[in-house]
Amino acid sequence: MSANLQNPIFQDDDLAREWLEARVWPNGPVCPHCGSTSEHVTRLTGTKHRPGVYQCNACREQFTVTVKTVFERSKVPLSKWLAALFLMTASKKGVSAHQIHRSLGVSYKTAWFMMHRLREAMRQGGLGPLGGADQIVEADETYFGKADKRRVSKQRGDRPYKSKRRNDRAVVALVERGGRVRSFHPAVADGVTVAKIVNENIAHESRLMTDESALYIKPGDNFATHETVKHSANEYVRVVTKKLNDIETITRKVHTNTVEGYFSIFKRGMRGVYQHCAEKHLHRYLAEYDFRYNTRVALGYNDLMRAEELAKGIVGKRLTYRRPHEARL
Repeated sequence: MSANLQNPIFQDDDLAREWLEARVWPNGPVCPHCGSTSEHVTRLTGTKHRPGVYQCNACREQFTVTVKTVFERSKVPLSKWLAALFLMTASKKGVSAHQIHRSLGVSYKTAWFMMHRLREAMRQGGLGPLGGADQIVEADETYFGKADKRRVSKQRGDRPYKSKRRNDRAVVALVERGGRVRSFHPAVADGVTVAKIVNENIAHESRLMTDESALYIKPGDNFATHETVKHSANEYVRVVTKKLNDIETITRKVHTNTVEGYFSIFKRGMRGVYQHCAEKHLHRYLAEYDFRYNTRVALGYNDLMRAEELAKGIVGKRLTYRRPHEARL
């Protein structure tokens, strides 16, 4: 972001819209209502039309690049949206809503909601399993923050039960060694839940590596190999050497340091930047850290490429204020 502060897209809404159109529609405008491509779309250039309006000749609907995206119906200028987008993607551990509020000159409430919309755009769904043949996937769980729900003790009647644990919000993460991450916030990290997450999100040809937790014993049987390190015995890395013949040997390291490194980035950002997160929003913060980890420099991305990747992710997602007077669907 620091190298792009003078970029005109942060000052001019028309240039910001053109930049966004080039990323969302690389092959020309696409109608968000019926999916018609540019050959069936006409740009409206009359004096009575605001800039950036198109009309679909197939369904006769009008639209702009923000229709059916997380930017739809927002009164925040598009130039400020792009500034917030670049700030969030360029900050390894995140940027606070107060910082966005001060930097862009919008209210704190607006900045907070803008960031949640961008986190929704960072959410990646419909992805195939992690790992594959001869690839290592590390799995681990951690706990961050107190659960928001009041726990009722049967022995104490209706009085809330206070957990003695400092943290009880479960987070399960699966990390390809040298590759991508996928994290989850289950209601409880028990054997059934963790087994379901592991089996559905890791290719069974992969080599699974975990700590000695009993949560991974049963699901570990479904993979090519399941190797563990025993943290309780101060074992954090174990080097395994396999001799193929008199000349060749294979050496591999058994550890969960990669997934623990991801947890370190996540917790440092949550404690040092965001400081507070309601449990109902935790999954979006995880999506934010997953997105930045999966578009890090080690995988060939720079700040501009990361911002462009996020711009593509705004399509087909909406996040709106819930109006108390309207019934939930």
